[in-house]
Amino acid sequence: MATKRTAEEIQRLLEGYRQRTITRAEYCRGQGVSTSMLDYYLHRESRKGQPRLARVKLAQSGIESADRFTVVLCNGRRIESGWNFRDADLARLIRIVEAE
Repeated sequence: MATKRTAEEIQRLLEGYRQRTITRAEYCRGQGVSTSMLDYYLHRESRKGQPRLARVKLAQSGIESADRFTVVLCNGRRIESGWNFRDADLARLIRIVEAE
């Protein structure tokens, strides 16, 4: 089983990667980490500081229906539905749409 790296170890790994003079594969081999794990660390670091929640504005439409809702995402996409979502299902739907 792989050992869990500390935040400091991951930071040193990423700093070393950015200063490398060898290929990515050679660097990973020398550090004992897979390229996919390095990619995961880089991706996770690039997402730091990005907002996890988006500010929304509620607007009343011409159609009055308590069973319908519209979510306008920060990238301009809209989700309109009449479904009754659990909170976790709605959060998952938003994560999927925002990831595309």
